[in-house]
Amino acid sequence: MKIRNKITLIFVLLSALLLLLVFLSIYFSVQNHTHNEFYSRLSQRASIAAQAYLEKDELSTGIYEEIRKKHLQILPNEEERILEVDVTKSALISPQALPVEREFFEEVFSTGHAEVRIEKSYYTAILYEDNQGDFIVVLSAEDLYGTAKMQNLAKTLLTVYVLSLIILFVIGQYYAKRVLKPISDITCQVNRIRAKNLHLRLVNGHKNDELGELSRTFNNMLDRLENSFEMKNSFVRNASHELKNPLTAIIGQTEVALGNARTEREYIATLRTIEKEASRLNELINALLELAYAENDSKGLIIDNIRADELLMELKMDFDALTSNKINCDFQFLPEDSNKLIFKGNHRLIRVALLNVLDNALKYSKNGNIDLGIQVKEDMILISIKDEGIGIPKDDLKNVFEPFSRGSNARGHKGFGFGLPLSHKIVRLHGGELQIDSEIGKGTHVLMQLPTINGNSGKAF
Repeated sequence: MKIRNKITLIFVLLSALLLLLVFLSIYFSVQNHTHNEFYSRLSQRASIAAQAYLEKDELSTGIYEEIRKKHLQILPNEEERILEVDVTKSALISPQALPVEREFFEEVFSTGHAEVRIEKSYYTAILYEDNQGDFIVVLSAEDLYGTAKMQNLAKTLLTVYVLSLIILFVIGQYYAKRVLKPISDITCQVNRIRAKNLHLRLVNGHKNDELGELSRTFNNMLDRLENSFEMKNSFVRNASHELKNPLTAIIGQTEVALGNARTEREYIATLRTIEKEASRLNELINALLELAYAENDSKGLIIDNIRADELLMELKMDFDALTSNKINCDFQFLPEDSNKLIFKGNHRLIRVALLNVLDNALKYSKNGNIDLGIQVKEDMILISIKDEGIGIPKDDLKNVFEPFSRGSNARGHKGFGFGLPLSHKIVRLHGGELQIDSEIGKGTHVLMQLPTINGNSGKAF
C-alpha cells in the first residue's frame, strides 16, 4: 500500500472514530433527555389522575372541570391504575396485574415515586395520601412521538456520518497528495542523478522542515559521492602513471639491451637500472596491496591485546639499528596502571601505521631528531610523533590522507604518497583517529589516538 493511501486511511479512521464518539454522545444525550421529559409528563398525568379520581368530592365544579380537560389530553395507549395500599405495612391492598417487579412498588413506598420502562411502555407511579386512605397511582403510556424523534435523529446522524466519511476520504486523498508531493519531487530529482551527472543537487534543500532536512542530507551524500568519485578517478590516473613509469623504463632498458650485443659492463648497468625500477614497482604494488587490505573490514584479522609502550620501544630499536637518526622517547606521562596502555588490534597493521609515520618524520627531518611520546587520557592512548623537518604547506594539509597526495615541497624526496593515507585507514580501522598539525620550516606533529581496552566502545573490530 502506498504511503498516500496509508495516510488517507489513517486520517479517515481516526476521524471516523472521533465522529462516532461525538454522534453517539449526541444520540444518547438526546435519548436520555427524551426519556426524562416523557417520565415528567407521566408524573404530571399521574398527579392529575389522582386529583381527578380521589379528590372529586372535595373539588368545586370549576376546578374539577379544569382537571378533566387536562386529563382528556391523554397520551398514546395511556392506562391509569389506582391501587389502595397500607403504608405502615408497605403492602398492596388492591390486587395488581401490572408487568412490573415488586421492587418497583418498594421504591414507591420508600421514595414516594418510581419509574420503569418495559419494552415500549413507560410506567410511573406516585404515592398519594387522601382522606379516604393511601393509594398508589400508576400511569403507563407509550412515547410514540419520542420514539419517532429518536428514529429520525438516528437516521440523520447515520446519513451525516456516512457523508462525512466520504468527504473526509476525498479531503484525505487531496491532503496526502499535497503533503507527499515534495517527496515525489525529491524522488524524481534523485532518479535523474547518475554517475555522469553527480554535480546535480536537489533544489528544495533551502526549506527548514523535515523535507528540507531530507534534501540537505541527500545533497550532503551527493557531495561525498562526488568527492569519492573524483578521488577514485584521481587515484586511478595517478596509479596508472606511477605503474607505467617503471614498466616503461624496464621495457625500454630491455629493448636497448637486446637490440645489439653489449659489453659485460653495459649489461650490468642495464640490469641495475631494471632492478632499480623493478624494486620501485614492487614497493608501489606492495603499498597498493596494503592500502586495499586496510580498506577492508576486520574479518579475518588476528586481534590481540597490544601494549603501546612496548610496541614503540620495539620500533625505536629497529630504527636505531638501521639509521643514525635519533628518536627521543618521552615516557614520563605513563600511567601507573599498565593495563591502560593496552589496546586491541592487529599487530602487523598497527606496526605498519607507526612505521609509516616514523619513516616520514625521519625522511623530512632536518637534523634527524624525532620526539616520540605517549600518554593516556580518558581511555584513549595518545602517541605523539614530532619532527623539526620541512613541514607541510597549509593548503596541502587537507589532502594528506588521500593516496598519491604529497606536499608541494616534498617533490624532491622519495615516496609515492601512500604512507599517511595507509596509516590513517589503519588507525580508523582500530577505532582511533590520526591528527596532523604542521608548519612550514618548523616541522610536523602527528597525534595518533587509539582506544584502550576499557575505552573500546565496539567501534573497532
